[in-house]
Amino acid sequence: MELKDFVVTPIVLFIVYILAYIIRPKVTDHNTRRYFIPALTVKIIGAIALGLIYQFYYGFGDTFWYHTYGSQIIWELFWEHPIDALRIIFGDNVFVPDLYMYTSRIRYFEDADTFFIVRLAAIFDIFTYGSYAATSVLFAVAGFTGLWAMYQVFYYRFANLYNYLALSILFVPSVVFWGSGILKDTITISALGWLLYAFDKLIILKRGKLLFLIIVGIIAIYLLFVVKKYILFTFVPSAMAWFYVSGIKKLSNVFVKILIAPVLLALVSLIAVFSINKIGEYDKKYAIDNLAKTAQITAYDIAYQTGKDAGSTYTLGELDGTYLSLFKLFPQAVNVALFRPYIWEVRNPFMLLASIESTFILFLTVTVIFKKYWIGIINQKVDAIILFSIIFTVSFAFAVGVSTFNFGTLMRYKIPLMPFYLSSLVVLIKSHNK
Repeated sequence: MELKDFVVTPIVLFIVYILAYIIRPKVTDHNTRRYFIPALTVKIIGAIALGLIYQFYYGFGDTFWYHTYGSQIIWELFWEHPIDALRIIFGDNVFVPDLYMYTSRIRYFEDADTFFIVRLAAIFDIFTYGSYAATSVLFAVAGFTGLWAMYQVFYYRFANLYNYLALSILFVPSVVFWGSGILKDTITISALGWLLYAFDKLIILKRGKLLFLIIVGIIAIYLLFVVKKYILFTFVPSAMAWFYVSGIKKLSNVFVKILIAPVLLALVSLIAVFSINKIGEYDKKYAIDNLAKTAQITAYDIAYQTGKDAGSTYTLGELDGTYLSLFKLFPQAVNVALFRPYIWEVRNPFMLLASIESTFILFLTVTVIFKKYWIGIINQKVDAIILFSIIFTVSFAFAVGVSTFNFGTLMRYKIPLMPFYLSSLVVLIKSHNK
């Protein structure tokens, strides 16, 4: 923290809250209005807390690599040679002679996915005078918008559960903390929320401002594609399943359902496979043939190299780069992402908080399973978005659980599934009780 943080941040906060109070009437009603400002506030607190903990507890970490050893360098250049700074922000991340003295100091310059966060932080820095705290606030605001969009999607269907959904989406401790500061996760979970919103309005409900929704959807897909492609890998098949079930459900004639169902299933399957193949074409790591090998490399790298200081290492079994070894670990991977660390695996205060959260989720899951609340999905008594959420949760839990092998890193990586899974559990329990 520097002196400018104490000067600039209050000004940024003042502007943010003025805009929030202006916007609130347009995006809330009498039920949701009470959560808008508190949800924004906890995101801002989470962003500031993240920076303080990284500074005084860890002493280093990604958030500082993005800002202090990334966007700050670009911001300093901006005041001397603005054109050169803009070339770095918007140009290709390749070394050129006249900018080498600056780009060589940027830690993640050669990593296109990660450098995107540096670019975004540098843009925010221009408006915050390079203040880490103020830029964190703007990241928190960006993260909040996506979660609020996600909340609106669920609230539209389950308005009577507005309070439980707010807790499940807006106030989850791990999402508030890891999804608020200058990190990849803040941008990706926000993009995920906006993509859900756009898909719901455009494809499922077929209502809303067409141009706005298309632009939102394109931006969200772009952000996820650039920063974390594997989120798209899990979203696309889940969304296609949602589209399929919701489409079939609208047909009242049983004979028509029998005729249409196989055709529609084949169509959505083709779209899902085509989309996944297209993603893989742009990054060979995510090509279908290479996914198993990518998971193996990532898991062992995080466990024993890049993530060895982020928390305790765990293992699920041996990965040899084949799909057979990958899918053998499916149950363990889903379990570790959703329900671990167990209380006896705790090694530090952050693992303790994660363990408490995971234990609560385990309790809700056991309740849903043994009291057969999940039957609401089978007999279609609840909206198809719950099926989407469960498929997304399980597939995403498998993806991060099998490719992380480190509790500290896993706590960050799994936050995109948390709002979906908790909302699904709440809806299943409350709908059955009703």
